Amino acid sequence: MKLLIVDDEVIIRNGLSTVINWQDLGFTLLAPASSAEEAMSRLEEERPNIVLTDIQMGGMGGLELAAEVKNRLPDTEVIILTGYDTFAYVQQALRDGVSDYLLKMSRPEEIIMAAMKAKQRILARREAAAQDIRSRAVLRDQLLERLLTASGTDSPSAEAVHGLLPGLSREGASYEVVIVAASGWGDGLYNVQLAHFAVANMVQELIACEILLRKDCVLLILSRDRTSITAAAFRQSLQDMLGRVSRKLKCRLFAGFGSWVDDWGSIKQSYEEASLAFSYRLIEGEEGWVGYEDVYERKGGSTVCSQEQEAELVAALKSGSVIELRRWVKAVIGSQLADARVTPDSLRAYIQSIIISSHRWLERMFQSPGEQPLQGELVRQPERIDYTKQPDEALFIALNAVMELYRDNVSGERVPYVKRAVLYIRDNLDKNLTLQQVAKHVHLHPNHFSEIFKRESGTTYIEFVTKERMSRAMELLERTPAKISEIAGLVGYEDVKYFSQLFKKSTGRTPSEFRSNT
Repeated sequence: MKLLIVDDEVIIRNGLSTVINWQDLGFTLLAPASSAEEAMSRLEEERPNIVLTDIQMGGMGGLELAAEVKNRLPDTEVIILTGYDTFAYVQQALRDGVSDYLLKMSRPEEIIMAAMKAKQRILARREAAAQDIRSRAVLRDQLLERLLTASGTDSPSAEAVHGLLPGLSREGASYEVVIVAASGWGDGLYNVQLAHFAVANMVQELIACEILLRKDCVLLILSRDRTSITAAAFRQSLQDMLGRVSRKLKCRLFAGFGSWVDDWGSIKQSYEEASLAFSYRLIEGEEGWVGYEDVYERKGGSTVCSQEQEAELVAALKSGSVIELRRWVKAVIGSQLADARVTPDSLRAYIQSIIISSHRWLERMFQSPGEQPLQGELVRQPERIDYTKQPDEALFIALNAVMELYRDNVSGERVPYVKRAVLYIRDNLDKNLTLQQVAKHVHLHPNHFSEIFKRESGTTYIEFVTKERMSRAMELLERTPAKISEIAGLVGYEDVKYFSQLFKKSTGRTPSEFRSNT
């Protein structure tokens, strides 16, 4: 808080400057002025917050100075010092905007009190102004949100838009919503928000627009004069500008563009289109531009992984190799991204189907005979996939967790004999599974293994294998279009007729009847 003392008497100037310790009171004391004229010449450069001036000086007087100060620096407080205690002077001082009126014989404490009151008035005005700015900013952001998302009676009024969003009230203007995301400043919400704040500030310096900051993106509401620039030229100019922002801030930018609309009441349409375009960041990556016109006709690619892909997935998970799993993930996601029909929704559905398949396989492997299916504590649920990452990385993280659980649970002697036998059986249902073969796998004599298996599972070995094969066959009939002969082979039966007889005995329906009723 800067304070300027003005008096043509050197003893008064020096006294007011030295008797009171202004610095301890929170003031920066400017060099005293010996006349009103000198003070006037320094006003613009030094911009004092408080002027403490004599009322009568040679040349211009204190009241004239006070009037000029209020004219040039309306927020500056003026305190008059005078040797004349007359009502006429007080009246004139108040008319000229003087904040306080003190006699020269006033004690230092009175002068300090007057200066502190002036300081408090300045701070109160600043806080009120800041509060007003904050309130208007909140109201503006709320109005923008309503403009972008509300419909019908919830839409903002024209008066509100014109008052808080003057940039959206131009004659002959068209409007477009662009959604921008920045990356490259590090992970974590703080770094992301900091990058978006920097982008918003720089964009505002380069182009006139309304800006709305969200935690994961920056919304730009742009306007152009339809008679002076085409939409294509404006788009190119905007992309060039965003390129400069990206290079200057050393970050990657992705932008989704809506279409142009001819009045602010239709901005919601442009926003919804920009949102659709922006969702393609999942497919296109963290850098680039996508317009609504580029993607609105896409119908979506595959949403379910094929039987062959599921078999490859199981092989990758069983391998225990991070390299092999990552290679498989990159291949299947790469094939999806190469599909010209793919959409963010279809890609998410496809990834979910892979995760669900890994769940189903893992639960099948570790479900003991007679137990209920395992719940989802084993692996990350599909809805928790971190889609802020690239899709191949997000899928790899989830599947790697499944692979580690499988590896941990099948390694070492801590897995009981029967549990290891069940894992082996479920993993080889398409093969000729003899009791001797499984007993050898768990290093037990066949007779001893048969006794242990029946005691712990509550069923004979043959009954268990048949039940598992029928269960797998039902799953394949429900989920795949494979022929019944193919399904018979996948669950270990070369004779389709024999397989059908066992299936009907187990389920009460033939394989064809079962499929037609699911």
